[in-house]
Amino acid sequence: MSDRAELVVATGNEGKLREIRAILTDLPVRWRSLAEFPECVLPEEGDDYRENALVKARVAARATGRLAVADDSGLEVEGLGGRPGPHSARYGGPDLDAAGRVAHLLEEMRGLEGAARDARFVCIAAWATPEGASGTAEGECRGRILDAPRGQGGFGYDPVFWSSELEACMAELDDAQKNAISHRGRAFLALREVLLGRIRSR
Repeated sequence: MSDRAELVVATGNEGKLREIRAILTDLPVRWRSLAEFPECVLPEEGDDYRENALVKARVAARATGRLAVADDSGLEVEGLGGRPGPHSARYGGPDLDAAGRVAHLLEEMRGLEGAARDARFVCIAAWATPEGASGTAEGECRGRILDAPRGQGGFGYDPVFWSSELEACMAELDDAQKNAISHRGRAFLALREVLLGRIRSR
């Protein structure tokens, strides 16, 4: 394997970038951010996690000439019929920041109790090469939506997501705890061996 092996993370979300690098920290690569390749413009996302993730990885791989990874993830709430789903990052409109989207979610859920507050985070992680090879893996994390934000960590909807597995709010976990049980952690760890093989072959 060349010491110059590089892996591009196809996201403009700094929180996602940090998490993916931490999850796959032992991969022998030089990590590259999409911000280093301003000529690479990712397409608008649609309604399918897998297709969204694959398109982002393929576009980044072709544009940069490097192995690329991407993901598409979302929060699905039982009482909202699975919303916000693939539209989680834009829920409530493009003008809202993360705190605004959380507030919008809680307003939508006003009056929902019991099983209606059950939720899951879903992630499809994808990889692609400039030559056109690609693949995906899926991860999920189950829990419920709290009545109000808690904790200082994480990002996105973490402050209102209670993990059933650890019995704690996602925003109260340290990075290692979160990555061990998160939807993104599980999806990218499932890709680790495939990525390692691709890196070694480049």
